[in-house]
Amino acid sequence: MKYHIVVLGCQMNISDSQRVKTVFDNLGYKHTENEEEADVLGVIACSVRQKAIDRVYSRIHRWNKMKRKQKRNILTFLSGCVLESDEKKFLKTFDFVFKMGDLDKLPEMINNYGITTPGNLKKNNLTDFWQIDPHQDNNFDAYVPIQNGCNNYCTYCAVPYTRGRELSRPSKEIIREVKELADRGFKQITLLGQNVNSYGSDKNGDEITFPMLLEEIGKYGEDSENEFLVYFTAPHPKDFSIELLFIMKRYKCLAKWVHFPIQSGDDEILNRMNRGYTLESYGKTVEQIRTILPEATLFTDIIVGFSGESEEAFNKTKLAMEMFKYNMAYIACYSPRPGAKSHRWEDDIPLEEKKNRLHILSDVMMETSLEYNKTLLNKEVRVLLTGRDRKDEYFQGFTQGRVVTRVKIEDKDLVGKFVNIRVTDISNMSIEGVPVE
Repeated sequence: MKYHIVVLGCQMNISDSQRVKTVFDNLGYKHTENEEEADVLGVIACSVRQKAIDRVYSRIHRWNKMKRKQKRNILTFLSGCVLESDEKKFLKTFDFVFKMGDLDKLPEMINNYGITTPGNLKKNNLTDFWQIDPHQDNNFDAYVPIQNGCNNYCTYCAVPYTRGRELSRPSKEIIREVKELADRGFKQITLLGQNVNSYGSDKNGDEITFPMLLEEIGKYGEDSENEFLVYFTAPHPKDFSIELLFIMKRYKCLAKWVHFPIQSGDDEILNRMNRGYTLESYGKTVEQIRTILPEATLFTDIIVGFSGESEEAFNKTKLAMEMFKYNMAYIACYSPRPGAKSHRWEDDIPLEEKKNRLHILSDVMMETSLEYNKTLLNKEVRVLLTGRDRKDEYFQGFTQGRVVTRVKIEDKDLVGKFVNIRVTDISNMSIEGVPVE
């Protein structure tokens, strides 16, 4: 029997899906990329944005149509970050919906549906969610969750209602998993959490802090014979410490890349969002990043069209983008979500205006990204190759700062390996180069 899983969400959802895959693997199922031959079809989704929910509806509509056409017993399920209001609706279209914390009950749910599993894994054979070894999708890029939940209650966000309060994973487990991945040859390891900076704060002094966790990993990287890079996402600006920057500078395995969500450049909007910082305090931290880690790239998240965002407020965000010169900005149009506080407020910015503001900020980001990429021209950079480009003679990869890179190369066995290249061409969003002998 075969299973097929689709992820419609963030990196945390990808990490969730890998542990779900492990459960199916242990049950004796085989993974397939072809949904039409699967006996079990699952979606790991994020209902934080309406766009993601629309994609889930589209997917289950197609699957239910396929079930009727094939006239065979196909099981469908949904999990991930799903709001209770969405869960009730999806129970009418999916065979079952479960919370990720109930993953240990998955075999029981499948059996209750009337499907006999190939293996004989019982509920009591499953361990704590974090102790389930993830089914890795490749042999060079891995995600390691370090916490779950969020205590910040940003007014636009539903994560505290879908994942609950912050819960830190034991540091010994995190360090063990990172070491095992590095020893197995993984080159890129990303630590995941809704607010990684607050890691350990829920343990009342019985756990190390996030900078201490990174230092332990950094020390291991110094002694390891294997080359690997460790990333983390997402930090919260209000909790970001200068101590963390000095630790990142100290250890070569800690990637010089900072994902630093601003969300808005207007203090009034930031206050309405309950972000806990001002543009001035955010800017001071950016200045520290630029001073201590001058080689670091800077990524961000921005919401346009938030409730009450005037033209003046939007222009402040545009000016902030021009000032901070991001390498990448993930820009989203605001959509009110049930459960989040802002859902009760008027969604007063028309969709067309939201899209217009998104395009304006995208143009700014393209300009600042190009400005940085120009500094790499004719330079030698180290790149992790991650796969084939659409043009077969090219590989695609990323620099340490996650700049998209295309490399023309003949060797067919370099996916998942680091190579040095000389940058020969650049564009707004990528660089291109040739191997350095």
